[in-house]
Amino acid sequence: ILAKHADDLLPTDIPANVYEQLKASQVTDVHLFARRGPAQVKFSSLELRELGKVPDVDVVVYPEDFEFDKGSMAAIHSSNQTKQVVKTLTDWTLIEPDEQTASHRIHLHLLHAPVEVLGEDGHVVALRTERTALNGDGTASGTGEFHDWPVQAVYRAVGYFGSPLVDIPFDDLRGVIPNREGRVIDVDGEQVPGVYATGWIKRGPIGLIGHTKSDAAETIRHLVEDATEQDGAALRTAPEPDPSAVIDFLSARGVPVIEWADWEVLDAHEIALGTAAGRERIKVVPREEMTAIALALPQPPATA
Repeated sequence: ILAKHADDLLPTDIPANVYEQLKASQVTDVHLFARRGPAQVKFSSLELRELGKVPDVDVVVYPEDFEFDKGSMAAIHSSNQTKQVVKTLTDWTLIEPDEQTASHRIHLHLLHAPVEVLGEDGHVVALRTERTALNGDGTASGTGEFHDWPVQAVYRAVGYFGSPLVDIPFDDLRGVIPNREGRVIDVDGEQVPGVYATGWIKRGPIGLIGHTKSDAAETIRHLVEDATEQDGAALRTAPEPDPSAVIDFLSARGVPVIEWADWEVLDAHEIALGTAAGRERIKVVPREEMTAIALALPQPPATA
């Protein structure tokens, strides 16, 4: 997003305020730093190929960052996706510098571990990284060699780690809710009645939409099995089984409830805004404004 030209995002449903900020952006170079080597990166092969097709954006890699240990080779030989990712990255090393004429660039720095953000007068001026080396098993350790990269902003993207919920078992090491195929289990491995998990909180930050769909189906299959057991002991039952009781509960507490028909009103409004501007839609961003449009309430006052 930072490297793209804002106008290339107009066919999407990018909110107007985000578009305006990107349009005004003077960013030309984005540097991405990763602690390990090409065989350990977590891009999917499709994501990486699409990165190389962004209009007027060159992907810059550095041959000295390409190191393969035994763990790397094992990963390449055991996973077709890893093999495709490494091939795409390696192919980029063959591009001559004079062939890269785009006005924006994404620099991929492998085997560099960020260690310090450097600043002056309250502003970021550089990022300091430590060169790492692979240990033979796919892990990496610092070498004591440091580099300072002139940058004006730093964004952290180090993955996902779940947060615990009150009275729900939690694996502090993996950052997930312990479960057996979606059925939450306690420290003794016993199923916790009526509690289920799906998505990354179930399995960790692995997989894309297809994985998430099959993952959710597995959890729901077990939920249905538990709900239809003859004794019903494995699943809690709602004191008010009528679905409308949820809406009544929220309404009684003054919580605005958006139902499907209300969402369709908001959907039509956003499409109309987009049509007037020659776009597919323009997203309404403030929650209060979305609620007011969906429920035909007075619009909240605009903020400066």
